[in-house]
Amino acid sequence: MGPARLPARRGLGCCVLVLLLLLGGSGSPGTAPRPRGPWAEEPGPGPERGPWGRARYEAVKKHLGAVGALSKQYWQYLACKVWQEGCEEEEKQRRREGEAGWSFPLIGRDYLEILSGWYCSFGQCCETGDCRVINNITGLEADLSGQLHGQHLAKEVVVRAVRGFLQSPQPQKALVLSFHGWSGTGKNFVARMVASHLYRDGLKSDCVRVFVSLLHFPHHNYVDSYKAQLQRQISETLQRCRQALLIFDEAEKLHASLLDAIRPFMAQHDSKGQQDQQRTIFLFLSNLGGNTINEVALDFWRAGRAREEISLELLEQRLRLELQEAAESSYAHSHLLRENLIDFVVPFLPLEYQHVKLCARDAFLARGLPYTEATLDEVAQMMVFVPKEEKLFSAQGCKSVPQRINYFLP
Repeated sequence: MGPARLPARRGLGCCVLVLLLLLGGSGSPGTAPRPRGPWAEEPGPGPERGPWGRARYEAVKKHLGAVGALSKQYWQYLACKVWQEGCEEEEKQRRREGEAGWSFPLIGRDYLEILSGWYCSFGQCCETGDCRVINNITGLEADLSGQLHGQHLAKEVVVRAVRGFLQSPQPQKALVLSFHGWSGTGKNFVARMVASHLYRDGLKSDCVRVFVSLLHFPHHNYVDSYKAQLQRQISETLQRCRQALLIFDEAEKLHASLLDAIRPFMAQHDSKGQQDQQRTIFLFLSNLGGNTINEVALDFWRAGRAREEISLELLEQRLRLELQEAAESSYAHSHLLRENLIDFVVPFLPLEYQHVKLCARDAFLARGLPYTEATLDEVAQMMVFVPKEEKLFSAQGCKSVPQRINYFLP
């Protein structure tokens, strides 16, 4: 335990002491406290013992022993909850409770849950950050269904891939998902959603790293320095976290050397004999393939077919062909594709008029503002739609919708 954590523990220890006093921790855990003054039932003071005779001494000793035992059990329970330490003792105690019927008072557990939740709300509760992992796949599926519009393929693939990976007892490699589509179609939105449902702190978690190509690696002259820095940051994250999420935005602009630096962290590894499995998820976000995806969606519309009929197999095959033919993209020609390190190519379809209206509705609701159908139509009509003849797809997706509703504020 580092010295920096001692003041925090002392402070929390004081809170526990106050809690125990409020709980009136007397008697055995799980039993009602006995009346105050166990010596009250003793006969009056005799000449040979005095007011603090042997009987009273034993009663006080027993009383204090029970309080001490209860305090120790509460402290072990709280330490396990907050720092993930002492959990073995807690588990042994829980088994003993099951055998002997010895358990914490329910109100005591409630108070400790509140206290540990309050303490953890200020930051990480353990050095690895793993105690902040929540892996709420049910919530992810529900939120993607309710808030991601027009992307039936992305919803299905992301949930299925992440759930299967996290449930795998011994993953042989990192999970690598490559998001493709026009700007504003939801790639960044889904990445944020994944982070917020896998980690309590979302993108702020120490186990989540986000790299934006033109922001973090803007100059090709410094690519060797970027490469060393990137490898060090990934290694530190994987050492700190048994489950890590690494997001690379504008992946098509990553230099080939940087992609080579990432490759070893994604490749297949031998997990035999490892008890604590390392799980790493890579998300690559790219505009590559957007035109191919749009052409398929437009062909389906012209044929009078619903966009929901577009299959992953059809789009993934065409996407991989386009990526292999891309002349100027290091990402397309990297080891990721040639060595099949990408598990799923996830297409994001272009958004239509009704999807933009849904985005506008969500933006109003997020700010607690009233809206009407007419208002949503006005917001959607402010967007540019392509192709020129059909005016079917929003050229910006939903990217500027939250800013455009400012126009309608009083």
